[in-house]
Amino acid sequence: MLGQIDAQLANGTTLKDAVKSLGISDQTYYQWKKAAKSADKVEATPAGEVDDLAEFTELEAENARLRKLLAEKLRAENAELRRRLGL
Repeated sequence: MLGQIDAQLANGTTLKDAVKSLGISDQTYYQWKKAAKSADKVEATPAGEVDDLAEFTELEAENARLRKLLAEKLRAENAELRRRLGL
């Protein structure tokens, strides 16, 4: 993803538009960029270790899914309470 954003930036796209097109926030981009920079400084990880950036991406996707699920549950609960109260 960082490569895609860098390519868009090289073509004159603003950072805000580039990250928006990939569905991530500016802050996420900067965190990934920082993680990639520090990963370049560190020696390559052994093949058996989990790639932190990939794990981070998966966790971020799961977090978004859980937020949507919670929002749906709360909307249903609020609707039920309003129905019971006659609002």
